[in-house]
Amino acid sequence: MKAIRFDGDNVALAEIPVPVIAGESLVRVVAVGVCNTDLEIVRGYAGFRGTLGHEFVGVVESSPDPSWIGARVVGEINCGCGSCARCAAGDPRHCSDRTVLGIVNRDGAMAEYVSLPERNLLRVPDCVSDDRAIFVEPLAAACEILHQVAIDDSTTVALIGDGKLGLLIGQVLATTGARLTAYGRHRSKLAVLETKGATVRLSSDGHEDVRGAFDVVVEASGSTSGFAMAQAIVRPRGTIVLKSTIHGDVPFDATSLIVNEVTLVGSRCGRFEWALEMLEHGVVDVESMISRRMRLDDGDAVLAAAAEPGVLKVLVEVGDERN
Repeated sequence: MKAIRFDGDNVALAEIPVPVIAGESLVRVVAVGVCNTDLEIVRGYAGFRGTLGHEFVGVVESSPDPSWIGARVVGEINCGCGSCARCAAGDPRHCSDRTVLGIVNRDGAMAEYVSLPERNLLRVPDCVSDDRAIFVEPLAAACEILHQVAIDDSTTVALIGDGKLGLLIGQVLATTGARLTAYGRHRSKLAVLETKGATVRLSSDGHEDVRGAFDVVVEASGSTSGFAMAQAIVRPRGTIVLKSTIHGDVPFDATSLIVNEVTLVGSRCGRFEWALEMLEHGVVDVESMISRRMRLDDGDAVLAAAAEPGVLKVLVEVGDERN
């Protein structure tokens, strides 16, 4: 089968065997999205080698459970060992022996086929198109914030970042009624959050007037400068939620965090069920975030396109079957 792979130095389209993993389901990939994490991986993040990609929708070709065959699915990206205490408690996302699709010791979904345990698969409702289903994984990551931090209509929230994940986070935060201010580099991108009731500001306009003003600051800029800004605008005893995955060191002012008793919350993957429900009911706008459609045969060009300034989601079509 064809797959887009990273060997530690280069990204290229390659021919590799179809994955055959005992006890897992084989999924024929229909489409896959390019994520900022994919871009960070080719810069050295996580030390990953292999097939890239973790945002996908596909159709089950074979499975230990025949009832799954033919189902249109998305897949949770964290594959736990299934037997440790964390897995037993329903949290494979923090299993110490987990593999992570296209990120840690497991080939990803920028390929014609991908293999996952049945427990990682979720059926996609008929009313959710393939284009929308591609966004389940990052939307779940956005929803995770609301499982970690109490936010309601009395909370002042700042969002830093207007990339793919930032715009999803902003739309999820808007559902709480919080007083949301979104900072980004592109007013055109921020427009979708303005329609959801957010105050939008360009990062270049500065933030001196809001130093120490926000109860919660969500950092999703994908840049090292975002954390410094978050420290500046969070209030004493406020909370900073860290969503960016960045290869390399991120400098920060530890003294300021300690003196102001700021809570840091790392936030990663979320449950897919809530994200699927949001997509099913049209709570978030994702279609407008698709900047470009490409094919698996485009190989490394799909990552180059995703890295271009102003580009949001690059959607890679793998098969001819589309919903």
